[in-house]
Amino acid sequence: MAGYRRPDSFTRAAKARGFPARSVFKLEDMDRRLRLLRPGQRVLDLGAAPGSWSLYATTRIGPSGRLLAVDLQPLAQALPPNAEFVQADAGGLSLEALSRYAPYDVVLSDMAPNTSGDRSADQARSFRLVSLALDVAEALLASGGAFVAKIFMGPDFEAARRRLRALFAQERVMRPEGVRSSSFEAFLVGTGRKAAPPPAPPAPAAPPGPA
Repeated sequence: MAGYRRPDSFTRAAKARGFPARSVFKLEDMDRRLRLLRPGQRVLDLGAAPGSWSLYATTRIGPSGRLLAVDLQPLAQALPPNAEFVQADAGGLSLEALSRYAPYDVVLSDMAPNTSGDRSADQARSFRLVSLALDVAEALLASGGAFVAKIFMGPDFEAARRRLRALFAQERVMRPEGVRSSSFEAFLVGTGRKAAPPPAPPAPAAPPGPA
């Protein structure tokens, strides 16, 4: 089958721990290094299928936390009671639909395009998904919150980093444990969401004209 990969040690370890995919180790490694997830947090997981990131996050935020998972594809297994899954295109949902537990403490995005083999086209589609995730984070992430998004390396990478730096006090590029050596994916991580600037004052009313 095209695209088939034999299960490696990460895949086998994930299954042994009850996670549907090896991607859990990527989030776990970033969380271990940066302490992204803590009890009681509210988390939005974009591109959640097959569900490893959501399952891991729910164990970290505990029963007092809340998580909303979104993906076009169904999850491989049910989420615990502190989480909810919406099967939909994140780009087609309104901010109102995504804001069930907003403001969020953490926005996660493992969204990735269906790869075509054309690296330039795949990277451009990945950048659009990262931009979507950043739009959501800008609107729904609490001040001081954290953001993680997968991106394919390419010409748009620095533009994504500039956007990240504008929104967060600290910006990092990570290739966590579990990323295949042949992969051109990386993860953009922003911590310390900057407070939104106050709205501009309304323009002064024009003086009344002559009677």
